[in-house]
Amino acid sequence: MKELAKYNIDIFGLEDKRYVYDFESGDAFFEELQQDVIQHGSFRAQVTLDKSSTMVQLLFDITGSVVLTCDRTLDPFDEPIDTEGRMILKFGDHDEELTEEIEIIHRNTNRINVARYIFDFIVLSLPMKRLHPSIRNEETGEEDDEFETLVYSSHSDNEPDEEEATPNDDTEGEVDPRWEALKKLRGK
Repeated sequence: MKELAKYNIDIFGLEDKRYVYDFESGDAFFEELQQDVIQHGSFRAQVTLDKSSTMVQLLFDITGSVVLTCDRTLDPFDEPIDTEGRMILKFGDHDEELTEEIEIIHRNTNRINVARYIFDFIVLSLPMKRLHPSIRNEETGEEDDEFETLVYSSHSDNEPDEEEATPNDDTEGEVDPRWEALKKLRGK
């Protein structure tokens, strides 16, 4: 808990104005949170705290990188982090989370710990599919500029357009057997 104690901000004696706090950490931060998402990484977080008589607004600017494991190759890789976030802590009679961005904290709260918010913003900035940078272009379908892309189509010039091949058409010629089956069901 010693590592996470660095993220305590005493708000009891603060005047109603803006304050800026800088935090920097590495593997110890992620280890102490006892979670399985991130094991290694380092970051720098600048937290801007705007205190008023009714609430505390926290603005986060987080940069750094974390080590992730590729979902496909199981190789570790560094994923850069560059994210911003905002939390609003309103003073009230009890503690309650209203939304992802707004919480009510007891008006007699002396200290807040921003470690959980920093971790949440880092995790939310990570991609859902964790792919090593060397195979990301393959997964997204991006091609190099020197190669041409071939587009396949199931429509040929001999086939009628969708508008022409409706069951209501009574045109001469060969009728698709699927439409015949549908006409029988309809009673025509």
